[in-house]
Amino acid sequence: MKKQDTLRISVIGVLIAITLAGCGSKKASQKEVVNMATGTEITTLDSSTAIDDTSLTQISNFNEGLYRIGNNSKILPGIATKSTESKDGKKYTFTLRKNAKWSNGDQVTAQDFVYAWQRTVNPKTASEFAYLYSGIHNADKISAGKSSVKTLGIKATGKYKLTVTLDTPIPYFKLLMGFPSFFPQNQKVVEKYGSKYGSSSKDMVYNGPFVQKGWTGSNLSWKTIKNTDYWDKGSVKLNQMNFQVIKDSTTGLNLYNSKKLDETTLSGSQVAQYKSNKNFVSRKLAQTSYVEFNQTKNAVLKNKKIRQALSLAINRDQLTGKVLADGSESAKGFVSSGLMKNPTTGQDFAAEASVTSATSYNLKKAKKLMAEGLKEENKTSLTLDLLNNDSDVGKKTSEFLQSDWEKLPGVKITLTNIPYKSFLTDESNKKFDVALSGWAADFSDPISFLQILTSNNAQNNGGWKNAAYDKAISKADTTDATNPKKRFADMVQAEKILMQDQGVAPIYQSTQAQLWNKKVTGLVHNSAGIYYDYKNLVVKK
Repeated sequence: MKKQDTLRISVIGVLIAITLAGCGSKKASQKEVVNMATGTEITTLDSSTAIDDTSLTQISNFNEGLYRIGNNSKILPGIATKSTESKDGKKYTFTLRKNAKWSNGDQVTAQDFVYAWQRTVNPKTASEFAYLYSGIHNADKISAGKSSVKTLGIKATGKYKLTVTLDTPIPYFKLLMGFPSFFPQNQKVVEKYGSKYGSSSKDMVYNGPFVQKGWTGSNLSWKTIKNTDYWDKGSVKLNQMNFQVIKDSTTGLNLYNSKKLDETTLSGSQVAQYKSNKNFVSRKLAQTSYVEFNQTKNAVLKNKKIRQALSLAINRDQLTGKVLADGSESAKGFVSSGLMKNPTTGQDFAAEASVTSATSYNLKKAKKLMAEGLKEENKTSLTLDLLNNDSDVGKKTSEFLQSDWEKLPGVKITLTNIPYKSFLTDESNKKFDVALSGWAADFSDPISFLQILTSNNAQNNGGWKNAAYDKAISKADTTDATNPKKRFADMVQAEKILMQDQGVAPIYQSTQAQLWNKKVTGLVHNSAGIYYDYKNLVVKK
């Protein structure tokens, strides 16, 4: 799914802390207005290039794909009214509704999907989520610049008929159809705005439950209003949602207590203080916060012992228990807990694939490995810059890691905490030594985590590479795609390879603790994919 926000996220309190939703219902005239907060700024409204949770959540609430995703990842109707699947699982035919419109009055047609998908996989677009199209006919060749976008396995076989052809069955294909990277786009509008497309509210067109207003591309507040052209507008009860970016949890709590917000995300001591409050909610997320080691920029990080030493020096339990203190848990591995169970034994993936040494705290061993690693690199000291966002939690987590790492012999850590949009740019451009990144599952499957660390994936910002890992992921996606038992084993093997080599250092799995006004009901929440769907929100009288 996405940068943490994910939440890949506006994610995790560290990297992309997201804080969504709330309601102001003090006056009768405001019964259908809800006030929201988000922990990070929007980066883009372009579904082809958006990668962070805040942007993706916005897009999924004012635009719509073939499906919507309901509670517990249930597939719900979107633009498609029905679909058929071939016996071999390689061809899908979708019938589109004829009453779906864009906010400029244009009808939503099959060609809008063809155009959007071709644009997303086109190397010129530089979509970091183009890899999600892998398995759709010719997608990999197109992304590699070896085939024309016109050869992508999607065709408009009628104005309201869409056919998708796969090279290999994709077990989670229908879940992908509810993810913004597969949403339609109005070609006329995209070409009208050119490079400005999606850079502000006005440089956009909408086909979902809401229309966005007031985002200029850099400001920290905006609103969404009910889309009167939406095909299912009768199900949308809210007239308006007001959003503002709030990075500091104390500010958010003060606004909540003064009834200017009806939702706020809690951190640290706030959780202990309010966990008995009737409006307290805690939601476990399929998000992992992890350290990326930039082996491309800093060759010393190619040394496995140095990577292991940095991981072993992190006291994860102290971080989650004393600093975050929001219910987040120390990571068992890169893939979050609770995402998938072994189809034969029922054991959780994270437990079965766990490599204890990769997420343990052992300062004595860490010091030994660091000394050995530095000696192998002919160095007596190591200075690293840690890149992270500038949220309150982000800063605190950076300082915690700095303190833990500087207990190692010869290690010096400098900190760079910058706005989230700038963080994503620097991370993507590999302008860091180590970065506190995060990933949130785009759908309920371990592959959503594991595929981003294959050798050539755009999200593999640290440049870690392992041929055996790539092979295991390839088998899971191709030859073993229709065999649940073998596919699960392939993914377990890949996770173990990653953790044994300490390709990344998982830190914690996020839990989001919030105060949520009970008068606001109807929220759709999932631990993977788009966390929050506001379409059916209702303000109770």
